[in-house]
This record gives sequence, C-alpha cells and structure tokens, in this order.
Amino acid sequence: MATQTHVNILTVSQLTRRVKNLLEEGIGAVWVSGEISNFKRSSAGHCYFSLKDAATQVDCVMFRGRISKLQFAPDNGLEVILHGQVSVYERRGNYQIICEEMHPKGQGALQLAFEQLRARLETEGLFDEALKKPLPMLPKRIGIVTSATGAAIRDILNVINRRFANVHILLYPTRVQGEEAAGEITSGIEALDRLGMDVMIVGRGGGSLEDLWPFNEEAVVRAIHKAQTPVISAVGHEVDVTLSDYVADVRAPTPSAAAELVVQEQQALADRVRNLERALAKALTRRLESAQQRLRLARNSYVFRRPEKELLRQRRQAADEARMRLDDAMNTLLQDRAQRLQGARRSLALLSPGNQVRRAREQWKNLSRRLLAVGPAALREKRNQLSPLAAQLDAFSPLKILSRGYSLTWKHPGGALVRDASELREGNQVCTRFGQGRVIATVDQVIKEDDERE
Repeated sequence: MATQTHVNILTVSQLTRRVKNLLEEGIGAVWVSGEISNFKRSSAGHCYFSLKDAATQVDCVMFRGRISKLQFAPDNGLEVILHGQVSVYERRGNYQIICEEMHPKGQGALQLAFEQLRARLETEGLFDEALKKPLPMLPKRIGIVTSATGAAIRDILNVINRRFANVHILLYPTRVQGEEAAGEITSGIEALDRLGMDVMIVGRGGGSLEDLWPFNEEAVVRAIHKAQTPVISAVGHEVDVTLSDYVADVRAPTPSAAAELVVQEQQALADRVRNLERALAKALTRRLESAQQRLRLARNSYVFRRPEKELLRQRRQAADEARMRLDDAMNTLLQDRAQRLQGARRSLALLSPGNQVRRAREQWKNLSRRLLAVGPAALREKRNQLSPLAAQLDAFSPLKILSRGYSLTWKHPGGALVRDASELREGNQVCTRFGQGRVIATVDQVIKEDDERE
C-alpha cells in the first residue's frame, strides 16, 4: 500500500487525453490510402466512414466544410487517398483520422464527378431524346452564351455572316472557365431564354477537362434542360464531351459547326427556292407551248371560219331554250307555293285561338251534363252502401253496450281498467263510466265472487 501511494493514478479521461496528445504530436497529419466502407452522412452534413485495407480499418470523419469542396461524391467501395490529422475521439476512446483532403485512387476526381453526375441526371430523365426540341427553319434572333474575347464567338460570327447575314445576334458575354464561370453561363442561358430567342448557342473553344468543367456543372445542365429555346451545345473540339452536350437539343462538335447548324436550313431553303424557280420556268414553257398548239388548232376550226353563222346562232338558240326552261320552272314553282299557302291558311284557321276556345267550351258543356246526370245516382249508391255499415258499427260500439245498463270502472287516478274486484282495496278511488256520464267514488268494501256465493 505504501508503494501505491507514490504511483500517479490517471483517470480514463486523463489517459485518453494523453494518448490523443501523443498521436497528434507524434504522428500528426498523414496521407493514407484505402477503401471507403460504412459511409454515413449526418443531418448536419458531416460524413463518417471507415478506411480499410485487406487487414484492418480506421475510423474517419470529414466535416461539412471540407466535403463541399470535393469534386466527386465519396461512397462505399471507392478506393481513395486522403490526407488528415490522426486524433482520438475522447468520448469513446477510439483513434480516428480527421480528413481534410480526399482524391479518388487511380481515377481523377473530375472524371469521377463527371460520371457520377451524368448517371444521376440520366436517371432523372434530363437526357431523354423525346425532350429534344427541333431547330427553327428561319431563325431571326440567335442568342450566344460564350466569352466575348474568345475564338468561339469569332468563328460563329464568321460562319453566320458568310452564309446568311440577315439575322439578329445577341451575345451574353460570360467567363467560360474558372469558379465563377458556371454561374455566369447559367445566368446567360436564363436571360436569353426570357428574351425569346429563336435558337441559342452555348459553348467555347477547346481545352482540358478542368477548362471545360463549367459546362459539366449541374446548374448549367439544368438551365439548358429548363430553357424553352432550342439550345445547341458547342463546347471544345469534336473529341470533347460535356454534360451540356447530353442535355442540349443538338450537339455541335465545334462552335463553327454550331453556326453551320443554325443557318443550314436557310441555305437549304435558298437551294429549294432556286430549284423551284427552275421547275417553274420549265412548267411555264410547257404551258406556253401547249397553249400555242391549242391556239393553232382553234384558228383552223370550223367555228372560227364561220363565226357569225355558227357560233352566235348556236349560242342564241341555247339561250332561248334556257329561258323557256326557266319560265316553266318558275310557273311550276309559283303554283306549288300557292297550293302550300292555301294549305297553311286552312291549318291556321283550324288552329286559331277562337276555334280552340269554342271547342273547349263544347267539351266543358258535355262534361258538365255528364256530371249532372251521373253525380246524384252515384251519391245514392254510396249512401246505400254506407247505411248497413253504419248500423253494424253502432251495434258494436262500447257506448251502445253501456246504454243497456253496463258500466266500465277504472282506477283513479291512473286510468287502469278494473276487470276483477280483487284488484281494489278499501279506500281506493275509482271512476265508473255509464251509458250517460261517469262518477268518481271511494271503495267502502270489496266483495269477492266466493263471498257472494256464501
């Protein structure tokens, strides 16, 4: 016991704190590679997971501020390299790594973020071909969202002006790379869509995946999907693919190709007009030749050789025949209309209010006479049928029986009918009904049937 008094006894908290200090000072910040498992995200946005290899695992935590800066979404099974501070969670005494940086192992963070976002948006249906809008045939207002100083805007303007200069072009200048670019591109798409463009080109020239990344941002993709204006995505070179290409109504491999797509319908229309012009000229030539042939035949016809005797005479005769047929038809029509008018007059006379009133009066008089003839006889018959029934009813009436000397007695008060003298006691009050009138009396004595026989 004497020895133990010189031993420094630590509490659990003191021991844990000492271990924590040793780890943080002795090991400190480290880079560690492994596979993510047991990944969880709290309601506050912090992430908790384990980093494991084939032999062991270590707990890790990455707070919300660090998570928001990642270009990809960590998940179970993902091989990563992380940098963090080795520490101890004092409440449980477990050692853990407080993660500050994380990168996919064997795959770039941007490429992984691209694949993850593409899969999620495709599941939502943003890339559905059924949602693609057709390009207008003759656009008058073309909106462009790109840098005002880049090569893309120069290429687009050169192609449009060379092919079809009669259009109104509205440029919304934005940054096309860097952290601020995605927000500006989104604002540009929304602004031009509100202004009612016929078609919109969104893009930039070529570059690395990092340079083109603003066109992979979710905000830009959703703005293109939401736009009512048909959108052409023209980002980078032909080999470059962004999420804007997937969601746009048409993907152009380069900005110049986008301009060609916009004006290709005008060129096709111009070619079609020229073809129609040539076809019309040929058709007019054929019509003219045919008319000339018919004119030659007409000049040589019998009618034109004797116009006064043949043409005018036949036309006069045909006119006379038509006039006679018209006169006959008019006479027949007038006779038919006269007959129909006479019939209508007769029908109107029969349906006039005066005639209807007279007929109604005659019907009323007939019904009155029949009622006066039938009413007394029916009344006598009903009275004869009622007299025997009234006599029978009177014979069975309780009052009729009482008039022959009988009476009915009830308890008073209460009204219960008395059928047996044993139901009463001396002093009870009763009410007795006679053929005429009733009395209320007090019972002085109850005499039962056996007492009367004695």
